[in-house]
Amino acid sequence: MLDVPRSGALVAWGNALLSGRVGPDDAVTRITHGDEPHRVVGLPGESGPVGLSLALGRLRALGATGLRLALPAPGDPLGLPGPPEFNDAALQAGEAAVTVGLPGGQLGLVPEGEVYGPPGDQAVRVLWRVYEAADRPFPGPFLAEADRELAAALKEATDVLMRLDVGGTGARTGAVAAALRARPGGHESPLAPGYPQRAVRVVEQAYRVATILELAGQDHGAAVNAYEMSARTDSLVPLERACRRALVAAFGAALEPSAAD
Repeated sequence: MLDVPRSGALVAWGNALLSGRVGPDDAVTRITHGDEPHRVVGLPGESGPVGLSLALGRLRALGATGLRLALPAPGDPLGLPGPPEFNDAALQAGEAAVTVGLPGGQLGLVPEGEVYGPPGDQAVRVLWRVYEAADRPFPGPFLAEADRELAAALKEATDVLMRLDVGGTGARTGAVAAALRARPGGHESPLAPGYPQRAVRVVEQAYRVATILELAGQDHGAAVNAYEMSARTDSLVPLERACRRALVAAFGAALEPSAAD
């Protein structure tokens, strides 16, 4: 199952809060999702760490109108506007949130999670570190484009994987085949009020794609020679990228006036 990035939850419920669709308590509860209370450090006007509710209120007071998701990977700085210090921190974390609408320059928020406590009684502390971010127009992907890309990448990967008989006759093959053929549905959407239904569908499709990536990437299945192993691995690369692009677009769809169901 797809693990929703913490920055995705911050973006979705932060956008709902900034647009007045939910209150601060509801937004913070959905963002923290069972963690210890999150703290935010480096916020303009604050000398030390502050709580998440105060931080979101401060962003709104500073003029933020929304948040966008960044899901970078090595060689693909997806959603990152710069400068290098912020990009490097986000790349190391694999995620970040970027403000929209702040006058004079944007801010990037990168989560740092820490698991503590004895086995069986562990909890998670999260610190959001704030960086200066470049104020550049969002280059995309936008929702309709990312939706089409994900569907095309899934079809192409399905053709390759099934042609290579990726899972043989074991239980994993059944799981991969079921994921390839499954219809979206069955997961609670991580998106907040104010998101178009198409964004909900795209995130749901990403759950399906993440399952395929996990199952198909666990071993070499029935691929029995180097060519088949390479072909199977190569088929997953554009699918993984399309999945990340779809999530960036879906979580940003609340800021996209043209996004339609």
